[in-house]
Amino acid sequence: MTFLWPQFLWLLLAVPLLVLLYVWLLRRKKKLALRYASLSIVREAMGAGQTVRRHIPPLLFLLAMVAMLIAAARPMAVVMLPSNQQTIILAMDVSGSMRAEDVKPNRLVAAQDAAKGFIKDLPRNVKVGVVAFAGSANVAQLPTTNRDDLVAAIDSFQLQRATATGNAIVVSLATLFPDAGIDVGDFGAQSRRQGVAIEQAGKQKKEFTPVAPGSFTSAAIIMLTDGQRTTGVDPLDAAKAAADRGVRVYTVGVGTVDGETIGFEGWSMRVRLDEETLKAVAKQTSAEYFYAGTAQDLKKVYDTLSSRLTVEKKETEISALFAMGAALLAFLSAALSLFWFNRIL
Repeated sequence: MTFLWPQFLWLLLAVPLLVLLYVWLLRRKKKLALRYASLSIVREAMGAGQTVRRHIPPLLFLLAMVAMLIAAARPMAVVMLPSNQQTIILAMDVSGSMRAEDVKPNRLVAAQDAAKGFIKDLPRNVKVGVVAFAGSANVAQLPTTNRDDLVAAIDSFQLQRATATGNAIVVSLATLFPDAGIDVGDFGAQSRRQGVAIEQAGKQKKEFTPVAPGSFTSAAIIMLTDGQRTTGVDPLDAAKAAADRGVRVYTVGVGTVDGETIGFEGWSMRVRLDEETLKAVAKQTSAEYFYAGTAQDLKKVYDTLSSRLTVEKKETEISALFAMGAALLAFLSAALSLFWFNRIL
């Protein structure tokens, strides 16, 4: 715990002085009480319980003063708070390999069910958009709080050929920043042949100042895939663009890491999960990579992501908590004193 005004902590040195003052007052009252001939009768009437109880209200009041002095120093602490996440883009792989049944009932259905459960558990104020990608990437549903529209978009997925993970990130960014002029064409081979860097190509449409990776806390992208890029934009180039805008790209890998041959529409293909690239994308954008080998694992991944994106650790001022604690202690001190001794302290 840190303090914005640590100089106020010097006031805590007054606490021992108050304790000494309290002890002195008790001894002074004891000397005055010795003048009474019936002191033994008074002590017998009070009993040991009464002697202990008489010190509790002053102790509570002293603790209230300590809490107030700490509150005056404006303490800061890292606490879990509701996230200000406002928009989440789900970029989901709909390539033919998602038909594989190593994740029951198959990869696509398991991914759809997990995504719908994730959406259901999100706070109602969080907007969710859906991007479907295979050989290209398209917006299946613009960001919305209408859960029925999101479920309908997820249920309407159609399997296609190829895998363009980089395109998925670019289209997701374009969805989050519709006025930024972000386009897949800016990341193409033609721009590179002309000697125009990817970040420069983006600036040609609209200037922007790169920010720290992960610093844009109003939105995030979750990309789920079961294969490696076979076409389209290099995902690391797309991740660089996301990092420059401070957007985290959480990656989720589904399926076989070692590779598997899968049949689709009369032809077969060998797919392999490119974990190295997915981890690099997540790391570059200050996010995380998750692997899901089963439908249950996939559900757990989305549950984890839901908790990560709806609450976050933040360093914040907690003076109000100490002030509230001081008020409660002072009230309890006064209430006990009135109840037990019909006086305040």
